[in-house]
Amino acid sequence: QVQLVESGGRLVQAGGSLRVSCVASGRTFSVHNTAWFRQTPGKEREFVATIGWSGGNQYYADVVKGRFTISRDSAKNTVYLQMNSLKPEDTAIYYCAGGRRSGYYTRSDDYDYWGQGTQVTVSS
Repeated sequence: QVQLVESGGRLVQAGGSLRVSCVASGRTFSVHNTAWFRQTPGKEREFVATIGWSGGNQYYADVVKGRFTISRDSAKNTVYLQMNSLKPEDTAIYYCAGGRRSGYYTRSDDYDYWGQGTQVTVSS
């Protein structure tokens, strides 16, 4: 099994920046790609960004492209999401996800492991 633990979420003002982290433990060799999703009450979980576990290209949702950057530190088994120019509509619980298949996926069903989420709140 793989355990994912997110951290770093907090209250931030609009226009500000924030970095959230996701640390993986357990059978991390089975993880071939990671992603960030977000969810607000009453809505479906929304894809934000993805990156291969061994590096490679990143892929972003249009609504965050140019503002958010996903990266990973293999030595620390950690994936980051740097969020700049935050907007109130970015307010959500941010979830880290890991998938056993290589490739880049935007559907939550394509991921096998999930963290518990970290709350990001952007005030106007």
